[in-house]
Amino acid sequence: MYLHEHENWTDFRWSAEKVALLLDEVCREQGKLLGRLSGLGFDSQLKAVAENLTRDVVYSSEIEGIRLNIDEVRSSVARRLGIENAKFVPSSHYVEGVVAVMLDAMENFDQLLTKEKLCGWQSVFFLSGFSEGTPIEVGQYRTHEEHVVSGLWGRERVHYVAPSPDRVEEEMRKFIDWFNADKPISPVIRSAIVHLWFVSIHPFEDGNGRLARILGDMYLARGDNSRFRFYNISSEINRDKNHYYDILERVQHGDGDITEWVVWYLKTLLAAIREASATVSTVLNKSFFWMRFASVPLTERQTNTLNLFLDGYEAKITSKTWANLGKCSKDTAIRDIQDLLEKHILIEDNPGAKRPSYSINYGGERDDIVSRFGDIAISEEAGGYYLTAVLDGHTKVRERLLSLDAERYRKGELPISHLLGKYCSYLLDLD
Repeated sequence: MYLHEHENWTDFRWSAEKVALLLDEVCREQGKLLGRLSGLGFDSQLKAVAENLTRDVVYSSEIEGIRLNIDEVRSSVARRLGIENAKFVPSSHYVEGVVAVMLDAMENFDQLLTKEKLCGWQSVFFLSGFSEGTPIEVGQYRTHEEHVVSGLWGRERVHYVAPSPDRVEEEMRKFIDWFNADKPISPVIRSAIVHLWFVSIHPFEDGNGRLARILGDMYLARGDNSRFRFYNISSEINRDKNHYYDILERVQHGDGDITEWVVWYLKTLLAAIREASATVSTVLNKSFFWMRFASVPLTERQTNTLNLFLDGYEAKITSKTWANLGKCSKDTAIRDIQDLLEKHILIEDNPGAKRPSYSINYGGERDDIVSRFGDIAISEEAGGYYLTAVLDGHTKVRERLLSLDAERYRKGELPISHLLGKYCSYLLDLD
């Protein structure tokens, strides 16, 4: 028996005791993130929004098996947000449409939801009227049965049977009325309910998952009361899609107790907020770097390649990597690097090493930086690496590291001063 087959199936219930502590933690992390963002200028905030929306579009599509070109998406987002000096990459009509839907939801989070808006958004996902080569109903609620299945033909496994098509109109009317009404429920909890409720109705022939995540994000925006979105749940769902589908399947076979779903949603959202915090640190450190070296003359290739590493490209800076990224010869890469060493923009990781590698110098002397931090530790948590420390004896620091940086530090290939400079320079007043 499916959830929607129970009488009054949308009278969802959950254990407040099991949810309360997680909800408090999510709200604290939201507040900390917004507090950090208040230290960013408008342009830097806009760039953080653009990066978040880019990842949201890419990963929400990838959950459904659709791989988008991230450079196309990033270019489309930057252009629509009016970000200057962004690298322009021609985008397909499909990418432009999907980005337009995400921005519409972000900018108009506080407007009433309507059937017409939902149908319009869904139609953008399927401009050709086809999904995986099969014609589908576009821009309207489905008019036939919908089964969620997996497996080869003849050996399919049915995971879920959605409400019959004659119920969809009324079920969606109730959903939209609830979505638009004021309720004394945390926006974070409502976001979780919206997501589950919408995919349970499965009102469209395709595109339901993406729309559910968009609608969930709209409620998170209502909670933040901001058109700027700095975190998204899609990237975290995409890390463990199987778990996502397993949770949905179990809850949709339940009796209306959605505690397991809400707990999973809050944990996933918490991971998403912490991921966004790492993105904000990257933006802050990049801004800090360019403020220090804005007057230093560089070639376009040097600037572009440095920006790739400043944006978190996961690789050692070597002449070979530089040549690949800068699309130049190895000799040219060596000259570029030597020039940047002389300008103190790059520093050697281990002087005299047989295969030299380099780090970006965010400023300050190595010993001066290290002396300001105490209780420095590198730890692994939930599949990620984190640097924790105490700055100037009182400020707690917790920054997520790229896996390669953590591994290189553990092998003695990367000095702790370089890690602190890369991940914590925005905290330091370096002259």
